[in-house]
Amino acid sequence: MFLDLMRALRIGGRGVVVGFTGGAIPEVKVNRLLLRNLTLTGITMDTMETEYPGTLARVGDGVQRLLDAGKLHPAIGAIYPLVNAADALASLEDRSAVGKVVVEVRSAKN
Repeated sequence: MFLDLMRALRIGGRGVVVGFTGGAIPEVKVNRLLLRNLTLTGITMDTMETEYPGTLARVGDGVQRLLDAGKLHPAIGAIYPLVNAADALASLEDRSAVGKVVVEVRSAKN
């Protein structure tokens, strides 16, 4: 996915690396950055929270405000009832999940 990110950026574009779910850590060919004037940055929230306490709460609050305003639309790939939580976890483990995997703790009717 990392190379797809690099290819998708327009000239002068910016990319943010949040984590590596593919297992291998990709290598960056710096000439791709130079020739297309790209900016890449990486972030790991545990380090940010250690260095700048309160970061997780601020980010969580900001994301919640965007959700409440209808400005974020997370891609939900599957919704599982609580009794099938093991199937939800299996989809994450075997990497068959696409988008967010939701386990409903309560019925939508309640």
